[in-house]
Amino acid sequence: MTVRRRAAVCAAAGGASLALTFSLGVPASAHGSMTDPVSRVAACYAEGVESPRSAACKAAVAASGKQAFYDWNAVNIANAAGKSKQIIPDGKLCSAANDKYRGLDLPRADWPSTKMSGGSHTFRYKGTAPHKGSFELYITKTSYDPAKPLKWSDLEAQPFVKVADPKMENGDYVFQGSVPARSGRHLIYSIWQRSDSPEAFYTCSDVVFGKDGKSGGSTAPAPAASAPTERKIADGAAKSSVQHQGHGTQTGSGASAAPKTAGAAAGPEVNGGDGTTGQAPDTELAETGGNSSTPYIAIAGAAVLSIGATAVITAGRRRARAAGR
Repeated sequence: MTVRRRAAVCAAAGGASLALTFSLGVPASAHGSMTDPVSRVAACYAEGVESPRSAACKAAVAASGKQAFYDWNAVNIANAAGKSKQIIPDGKLCSAANDKYRGLDLPRADWPSTKMSGGSHTFRYKGTAPHKGSFELYITKTSYDPAKPLKWSDLEAQPFVKVADPKMENGDYVFQGSVPARSGRHLIYSIWQRSDSPEAFYTCSDVVFGKDGKSGGSTAPAPAASAPTERKIADGAAKSSVQHQGHGTQTGSGASAAPKTAGAAAGPEVNGGDGTTGQAPDTELAETGGNSSTPYIAIAGAAVLSIGATAVITAGRRRARAAGR
């Protein structure tokens, strides 16, 4: 190899290294969950995944496994595209039809809950990876029975809150809404649909209306739900399989979330509950500006490496030809 050619190859390698460094800075995920009123998954994570306090959270962890709750901020469908009601079947609203989170769908009247009253309320949604999008909040009808699986028909047909790109304060999306009057135990269901991607996130928040805080017709007070603190979120981050930078990270439980590659087969169809079907949700990836079949870091890295290396090698060859004339 000539001196000139060796220099060109070294320059190409240096360009590739810089390109790789650049590509790794591309955002790779987006997550979040309702914290006021506290979502089921956030409440159980806050209680402690290894030893939850409430009977409902113990049952949910037993049904789903611990990893689902270390991944508390990723109950999503990558390709929802505004069709949530068509692709999530009855009885699976809280898990977004993802078997990983099946424990969230358990019908029971003792889920940790947030005290609620009708009228104006300030809602908070922890955005652990912010992005543009709209929030829709639905409340259960007066006929709601928490001991039965949640169906779309249990929710009011129209959201009582709908807001696009709300402000963010201290890591929370914050927005106002007027809560319809209710009594006893109810549920608020949220859909966070991104506007820069077809991805959407879902939460079920159990709420109790009334001064005594009792659960529906029960004589026992409902367990109080607490949102995870910043310290709690930080402490559990190492065990999450849905990291904000890159996927396929080994988790504390030994599980891993391997990203799909471009061209991977779509998931099986699921019944939408109303006779329609859609692609089964995929929550392994939660990417900024993309869907489950678009691994942005890999694509960006490959593209930049290729372009950078080609440009440097071409320039080196031109210099070599000029010197040889």
